[in-house]
Amino acid sequence: MVKLVDVDEQNWLKVRDLTVAEGQKGFLDSALGILARGYVYRACRARVIGIADGETIVGAALVRDLDEEPACYDLQQFMIDRKSQGKGIGTQALHLILEELGKERKYNCVEVCVKREDTTALRLYAKSGFVDTGYVDEDAPDSLNLMYHFHTRSDEQIARTE
Repeated sequence: MVKLVDVDEQNWLKVRDLTVAEGQKGFLDSALGILARGYVYRACRARVIGIADGETIVGAALVRDLDEEPACYDLQQFMIDRKSQGKGIGTQALHLILEELGKERKYNCVEVCVKREDTTALRLYAKSGFVDTGYVDEDAPDSLNLMYHFHTRSDEQIARTE
C-alpha cells in the first residue's frame, strides 16, 4: 500500500539512497539534492515528503509555499526510485500529495515545472489533472509550467448538474 511518510532522522538515509533511471537524471535533482532543497527552502515552509510502498521508502517529493503570483504550492521535485517505477506508485503518491494539500488548502492550486522532454512526467501530471499554463519562465525556457486547481464544492455541484 502506497503512503506518504514524514522524512526524519530514522529514514532520511533511505531517502538519500533513492535513484532514478539513467535517462531521468537530467530532469530531477538527486535524492540528496531534494533533501538539501528542503532545508534551504525551509523559510518557504518547504517539506520533503517520503513515499513508501508498505514499509519501504520508494520515493520522495518536495513541496514548498510560493507566495508570489501565482500564489500556490510549488511541487519542485517528485521522484520514484528506479526499482519501483512502472508499478503505478507515482500516480498513487501524486494523488495522495494532492489530497493532503487539498485538505490543508492554504492555496487553491499546485504548480510544477517539467522539462518538455520528460514525456513520462508530463503524462503523469496530465492524467492527474494538471494543465499547461502557457507561461514560459525565461530561466527555464525548455520547461512547461503546469497547474493543478483544487475544486471547490460549488465546482463539484455545478459539474453534477451539467
